[in-house]
Amino acid sequence: MSAGEGQTAVKDRDSRKKNGPKRKEHKVLLCSGGRYESHANAQVRATIMEGLEDCFGKGNVVSVHVTAAASAIHTLQPALVFAMGSYLPESTYFGEVSRAAKKVGAVTTFWATEDPYEQDAHYQIANDFDVIFSCDRWGHNFYQRDRVFHLPLGACPKQHYVPLDRQADKTIDVLFCGVAFSSRKEVVRNLMPVLQQLNIRIIGPGWGEMGVGFSDARIEKQQLIELYSRSRLVLNLGRSLHFENKRFMISPSTPGPRTFEAAAAGAFQVFHEETYELRRYYEADEIPVFSNRDDFEQIVNRYLRDDDLRFEMARKAQERTMKEHLYGNRILQAVNYLMDEGLL
Repeated sequence: MSAGEGQTAVKDRDSRKKNGPKRKEHKVLLCSGGRYESHANAQVRATIMEGLEDCFGKGNVVSVHVTAAASAIHTLQPALVFAMGSYLPESTYFGEVSRAAKKVGAVTTFWATEDPYEQDAHYQIANDFDVIFSCDRWGHNFYQRDRVFHLPLGACPKQHYVPLDRQADKTIDVLFCGVAFSSRKEVVRNLMPVLQQLNIRIIGPGWGEMGVGFSDARIEKQQLIELYSRSRLVLNLGRSLHFENKRFMISPSTPGPRTFEAAAAGAFQVFHEETYELRRYYEADEIPVFSNRDDFEQIVNRYLRDDDLRFEMARKAQERTMKEHLYGNRILQAVNYLMDEGLL
């Protein structure tokens, strides 16, 4: 290769990493299984679909359930089969999808969006796909095969973005929405001497037994976004549970999708940090962190009544999210991995 050709190749690579692949050259099939309405991140599938459309063009992406994927591959003849979601349910079987894709020469990828909570069951997909993307940075090291990359979840502008309103009426001091997993209850109980002095809304299955300000209600995504706009501080509590994570007991490391979704919605988040790696994604002047009651009390004293400071930090977190942490960003990153590996 001549020097001129080498420079051209570098320019092409840099342009591709910035702009993505040529849309007309790639048909993509997105498939997933399970009962999405029963998953904690029920809308992840729809947002990944939109991310793929941003990258490849709306007319080039087809989404089907895993049970119809093999037939759709035969008809569509895609260049890329992008499977995602949970591999744990017995009703979800991706082997047939992989075999159909190989027959048409399609590249196969799986985005494991429930790592590390189902890690012991990854043998069900580990050998069926050319590339695996894991949503958890620490968990992706436990697949024991090559071509496994970390790919965090993100936010969707259509579903999560809300323009910031400096005049919004903040009637809730501290908000948390989510299932009352035991690890979350432990954190909240530790914070109770502080929380009892505030107007709180702690909402989700399992919280109602804890008294005033707690509710067992399930709320829709739009209700949650409306609650963000009324809240001064939004608690971000990770979850530590093990559906199938008993072999290595892998602690989750990467922030979950709610972090990116809430930031896109303009929430001022207060992040409980143990093994999480929030600073890979947000700076200290965007989302503050705490690890104990004293830290949390200092955050409350500093930020609760300073509307201007909270607004500015939420604005910065939202801007970073819209620039770096959308599903379009994630899909482009995945495509770049495939191209760097010479697969696509």
